[in-house]
Amino acid sequence: MTEIKPQEGYQQKFLSSPADIIIGGSGAGVGKTFALLLDVLRYTAPQYNQKETKFGAVIFRRETPQITNEGGLWDESMKLFPLVGAVPRLSSPRSWEFSTGAKCTFSHLQYETDIFNWQGTQIAYIGFDELTHFTKKQFLYMLSRNRSTSGVKPVIRATTNPDPDSFVADLVAWWIDQETGFPIKDRDGVLRYFTVDQDQYVWGDSKQEVIEKVPHKFTNMPEGINLEDLIKSITFIAGSIYDNKKLLTADPGYLANLQSQTVEEQAKLLDGNWKVTQDDLAIFDYQKVKDLFSNYVDESDKRYITIDVAGFGKDLAVVKTWVGWKVVKINIQTKSTPESLKEIVEKDREEFKIGKSDTLADSDGLGWGMSDYNYSNFYGDAPVIQITDANRQVITPAYQNLKTQCYYHAADIVNKGKATITTDNIWVDGVKTDIVKVGSKTYSVRELISQDLRAIKREKPDNEGKKKINSKAQQKIILKGRSPDCGDTFMMRAYFDLDLKPDYSFLKVY
Repeated sequence: MTEIKPQEGYQQKFLSSPADIIIGGSGAGVGKTFALLLDVLRYTAPQYNQKETKFGAVIFRRETPQITNEGGLWDESMKLFPLVGAVPRLSSPRSWEFSTGAKCTFSHLQYETDIFNWQGTQIAYIGFDELTHFTKKQFLYMLSRNRSTSGVKPVIRATTNPDPDSFVADLVAWWIDQETGFPIKDRDGVLRYFTVDQDQYVWGDSKQEVIEKVPHKFTNMPEGINLEDLIKSITFIAGSIYDNKKLLTADPGYLANLQSQTVEEQAKLLDGNWKVTQDDLAIFDYQKVKDLFSNYVDESDKRYITIDVAGFGKDLAVVKTWVGWKVVKINIQTKSTPESLKEIVEKDREEFKIGKSDTLADSDGLGWGMSDYNYSNFYGDAPVIQITDANRQVITPAYQNLKTQCYYHAADIVNKGKATITTDNIWVDGVKTDIVKVGSKTYSVRELISQDLRAIKREKPDNEGKKKINSKAQQKIILKGRSPDCGDTFMMRAYFDLDLKPDYSFLKVY
């Protein structure tokens, strides 16, 4: 006899929770769909299917083709349900019938109005495969159809991948660290309770707490109604591909596929981050960033140094030495002082014959510590640098600030293939190596640079039409808590291409 059971980790947690509503999954390859189908099987047993009352389940995908797509919901069910003698029905909608009389139907809610096709129904088990594809209205309406006379407690089970723009992000917000976007381990699988009042969720740590928050919802109830039965319990269970040992054994290449995605896609699909938006707003082209490490660029007699001073935690101190738009040397310090950075900078200035005016230090924050050394100062929040157009007219470009202006200019250089980075002259804490440890993780410097540049995103222009980029806090979410130090020192090189000096009159002298 074939043994059917969940894998330890995500699947076991999903099938063990007593919650009325379970939302499961924070990444790809977790085994979410299989867990959803496996959960249905328990209710096909004889004790849940008497002559008069048969258990029925409906699992939804947003569109019908998603049910029958290769490797999708129907294919997964074909691996599992025949093991218990279930018979497939290929009519529309597709379904399975079990020997006990239980039934599992696969259907769609392509249009929001499709919910009304389910008026008057009683569905003991409602599943949503990829809940973020549905609307809040669809979810809440089907919640009202979640009733049962089969002896099975009505439940809703849903799988999901992260999508910060969906209604699901609000629904699971308590289980997600709102600063980093990652699931909170201590809250994984913890039950909370809620009701909906005027289209808003009302939350509590107990059913009684919810009732006390909106007592008007529970007045004039028929005699014999237990008010706590009107409150739903819900939980969120995160998951990782590393929980799916069978997939990793059968197809280890799938993990490699995830690891080859862009930084933001990895953050969502591999790491389960709920704060990375699903967009194409990176200002640096993905392929052109990869080309940075193999491009050939024109020789130049212009030489510069850019410096980013380290903060605390996961910040790095980074010094890049440039010949034209070619990075010829990189120095990184995981622990530094202004004095130790000065020593590195002075050695590079001497080696490459670079003047102090062509040595640029980020003077925001801790960068003030370099101000005593007479290097040029970079203030990211300064007004933009005016430029001279083809008609020799001085114009003020429409950027939010100097940092934004420089990032856009640097992106233009990279996307045209006019910059390159050598990787054979990299030093980390005085040792010639291209490997650096940031927090508990180890990266190649190439990875750091690539990730940092791709973390820079366009944002909607401000009210004056000025271009903007995402904030440092948003960049750190994409970069799992670290700052884009390697990206910022790349951006600063653009400063030297701008032909008029910036206006620093905004700085106050004390």
